[in-house]
Amino acid sequence: MPLAVESAVQANLLRDIFGNPFRPVAFEAGWRTGTVLGLAEGVYEERAWDRLPILADALEDAGCESEEILGHLRGEGPHARGCWALDLVLGKE
Repeated sequence: MPLAVESAVQANLLRDIFGNPFRPVAFEAGWRTGTVLGLAEGVYEERAWDRLPILADALEDAGCESEEILGHLRGEGPHARGCWALDLVLGKE
């Protein structure tokens, strides 16, 4: 893999894990419904990143309007364990 491509892949993975440290995102505890937590735990345990858009829909149904969270979960990724948005949902700080 060419160095420029490898650098871009690594940078995208770091963004998935850390998000934007200059724009912290608030998460309301009321968004952690049973449905949201069940989906989030399944995604995390099974590494089922293809279900992140479904999690975003459940969060939206729970009242989440955060463009950063919803956009990230609906985005192409890459996604990995340690994804900032998924960890926020699961309460992993």
